[in-house]
Amino acid sequence: MLSLLVPTAMDYPHGFGKCLGAPPLIYPEEAGYPIGGSEFSPYIRIEMHYNNPKSTAGRIDSSGIRFYYTTQLRRYDAGCLELGLEYTPKMAIPPAMEAFHLSGHCIASCTQIGFPKHGILIFASQLHTHLTGVRVWTRHFRNGRELPELDRDNHYSTMYQEIRKLKRPVNVLPGDELLTTCEFRTTDRTNATLGGYAISDEMCVNYVHYYPRTNLEVCKSSIDSDALATFFETMNTIDLDQTSPMKSVIDNYHSIRWTPLTADILKHLYEEAPLSMQCNMSSGGRFPGQWNNAPQVRITDPLPEAVNPCLIQRSLQEN
Repeated sequence: MLSLLVPTAMDYPHGFGKCLGAPPLIYPEEAGYPIGGSEFSPYIRIEMHYNNPKSTAGRIDSSGIRFYYTTQLRRYDAGCLELGLEYTPKMAIPPAMEAFHLSGHCIASCTQIGFPKHGILIFASQLHTHLTGVRVWTRHFRNGRELPELDRDNHYSTMYQEIRKLKRPVNVLPGDELLTTCEFRTTDRTNATLGGYAISDEMCVNYVHYYPRTNLEVCKSSIDSDALATFFETMNTIDLDQTSPMKSVIDNYHSIRWTPLTADILKHLYEEAPLSMQCNMSSGGRFPGQWNNAPQVRITDPLPEAVNPCLIQRSLQEN
């Protein structure tokens, strides 16, 4: 078995300024991503996402990945864990919104079954949305009490995505909860933007790198399907929208006549409805447990809202 030390080190022959993305991630000295061995695939796949909406001819791709590895295994195997929202059209953002929030939950019952006794240490974080995302952050809770944030980007751009090395590793224990929230702006869209894989769809995800590696690979949520079906039925009954149990989730969202009121109804639904959880192992299967109609992250003691020192100084000067 080998230990991979820099799994995302990009080779930039033309300099950083002309490339989409960020500098390399260098693992901490005590951890490396394991490759090789009897249970490891003999192949490494590079997945490239291209976006050329104007079909511009003559574009040449020179990107790639450079791996650094060693046969001297490090103390801990590292892993990557997906947090946030499931990739599903069940989560939607109404059009013409200056700011609309969606949150993906990693709940206590999942970390309880997925993390070792002493928890994990998260040392890096990659926040991710698509074109309408403008802010992303992940909060950390223990028994309902909020701990310092894991990561935040208040000026997010999908045109610059980086894996950030945290200033210090964050210990997440079994039973802790993680809440990843994205703020979206859809002022230039005329119908709902749905969750999905296309660049025109949306995501809200945080890929965190940690050690020691566990069998938990995905801890993400979406709205419970029954709660969403009730919402579509209500919109048909109360607002006379052409939603129907016979239509797909996508068609139902696109059948709603979006107004500030209907957008607010959807906002409150997401804030209060039970969850469908993806608490998934590396094999892709779910851990044993009840993952439908699951509770949202419990918040009993939030951190006080941060105060901008510049605003305090300005207020003192004005008074």
